[in-house]
Amino acid sequence: MVYWIAQFRIHAIFSLIAILLSAKTCLGFIQFDVASDTTSNKDIKIMSYNSMLFDLYNWTKNKQSRNIILTSLAEENPDILCLQEFYTSEEKGDFNNIDTVTALLNAKNSHIEYTTTLRGNDHWGIATFTKYPILKKGKIEFNTSANNMCIYTDILVKKDTFRIYNMHLQSIRFSKADYKFLDEVNNDTTDTKDEIEKSKNILRRLKRAFVKRATQADGIAAHIARCRYKVIVCGDFNDTPASYVYNTIRGDLKDAFIESGSGFEQTYAGKFPRFRIDYILHSKEFKSKNYHHLSESVTDHYPIVSYISY
Repeated sequence: MVYWIAQFRIHAIFSLIAILLSAKTCLGFIQFDVASDTTSNKDIKIMSYNSMLFDLYNWTKNKQSRNIILTSLAEENPDILCLQEFYTSEEKGDFNNIDTVTALLNAKNSHIEYTTTLRGNDHWGIATFTKYPILKKGKIEFNTSANNMCIYTDILVKKDTFRIYNMHLQSIRFSKADYKFLDEVNNDTTDTKDEIEKSKNILRRLKRAFVKRATQADGIAAHIARCRYKVIVCGDFNDTPASYVYNTIRGDLKDAFIESGSGFEQTYAGKFPRFRIDYILHSKEFKSKNYHHLSESVTDHYPIVSYISY
């Protein structure tokens, strides 16, 4: 728009219209709030993080990755911690992540649901840890073969009951071949003959994931609408603020980043475009403060943090 104005061309009007039409969506990616709200010990500190199974399979090629993840959790010391892609083992002492996280945060209460259990002792799923008493636990299952789920946890804060939703929605599930192709595109080393077919494969995966997430979002939004408590929603949506999934789940809720974040926000740290796909949402009765993400991560997601006052 500035370019066309400098050229004294009417084209600037079309650019201005495009900016105005996309302004609301753009606010989901970038904020200009440089002020920092003062937090107090009365605020609830919330952290949401796709912990990538605490790097169980050493994807990062770093033997210290699990310790780094746990250290960052301890340093932040949230009152409520929502973990997606959670793993724990009842037999392997070093990987009993329930005991470890409970001790690190002094969070004696937890709600953990498993999507997969092998050998009777190794569990994969989703977990919410909290320093507040838990009154009720529940889950919303998606009936898919993927390790995706939404859980909800009713907690007691003084005399008020709040509901925490913690979710991990359908991922794109790229294969190694897909990531290799994306690397080749980035490095401009692709074979033209294979480009079309490989691109179609990626598009098929994207479409399949979009459809599944939309169904999951509909079910979660309906569940939230029936809830009689004030809610806090955390999770890895695997979709951007421009998506049907985000807008359906958000509904009338507030977005902690829009309310108290600043800068260009990205929560995905993997090879695919680094968009914002992790969220903390909350009822209008809450006020969010000092939203931020941790600047370093050994997984493919950045942990996000916000203070909530009520």
